[in-house]
Amino acid sequence: MDTAAYWLPVVWGVILAVAITIYVVLDGFDLGIGILFGLEQDRDRRDVMINTIAPTWDGNETWMVLGGAVLYGVFPGAYSVLLPALYLPILLMLIALIFRGVAFEFRVIGRSYGYGAFWDFGFMAGSFIAAFCQGAILGGVIQGVSVTEDAFSGGPFDWLTPFSIFCGLAVACGYTLLGACWLIWRTVGDLQQQCRRWAKRLAPLFLISIGLISSFMLLIHVSYLHRWTDMPDILFVAPVPVLVLILAIVFWRSLSQPEAHKTPFACVLGWFLLCLSGFGISIWPYAVPPKLTLWDVSSPPSSQLFQLVGTVIIVPVILGYTIWSYRIFRGKVTAAGSHH
Repeated sequence: MDTAAYWLPVVWGVILAVAITIYVVLDGFDLGIGILFGLEQDRDRRDVMINTIAPTWDGNETWMVLGGAVLYGVFPGAYSVLLPALYLPILLMLIALIFRGVAFEFRVIGRSYGYGAFWDFGFMAGSFIAAFCQGAILGGVIQGVSVTEDAFSGGPFDWLTPFSIFCGLAVACGYTLLGACWLIWRTVGDLQQQCRRWAKRLAPLFLISIGLISSFMLLIHVSYLHRWTDMPDILFVAPVPVLVLILAIVFWRSLSQPEAHKTPFACVLGWFLLCLSGFGISIWPYAVPPKLTLWDVSSPPSSQLFQLVGTVIIVPVILGYTIWSYRIFRGKVTAAGSHH
């Protein structure tokens, strides 16, 4: 294998990982706020919650689109295997995201016609279903996909297992926790205090979920176990659980410090980043665990190089605009109002 054929899939694997990570960071607390609608019944508080994300929420799925484009254009072998294996949760997730977007826009208008509660429920349900499906998709990838001669050879419900269901609930819990911590950062008064109480209840559930999923991963495929127990791989993965525990200590201390508004969000964000890094380390170098590697499913080097030129140009633009938009709309949200 020549140099370009080896390194280009690695570069694209990093780009795909970055796109997924940014999506989880941006849309995670967004979906979490929607799920929190099920816990917060006061309409004015709901308006404050939604106004913390109103100016920026609709750009978050850009990173999901980028990830899908990379999978389709650069790793077509993985795309052709994973899509039929996960059609149902992917389709359900997309429907939920669409309905959630409609509910976001119609919830205020609907009050004039007596349908405000319906659209609030739609926003909450769409957020939960989308978050659950993302976790179920992750669980389906972790547990592996049936592959015969580089093609999916399983059934439409192979992904639906107790493990994937638990992963779906764990991701929904984590997003809800991330949303609560975002609101600690961006709100004040009684709503902020309520979010601190929610965070105290959700954090133990999320940490237990991380531990259970990580432990079960080691039992699914022997390659995962070797990655976490053999030298020198253990040198890369050993810091992950240690850092999770350190962040847990910082997180609990920050919840009892009224002036610590950003720290809880940063800690939960750190947990997600560590989980994603642990996942990446565990499955490397497989694109479709446990059989197909990045090189098995990648497109020709010339095609990868052509797409890389455009990506190098457009990704910094998208990233710069995202940072700029969040900077413009930074600060506390203290009163409900129109998001237009």
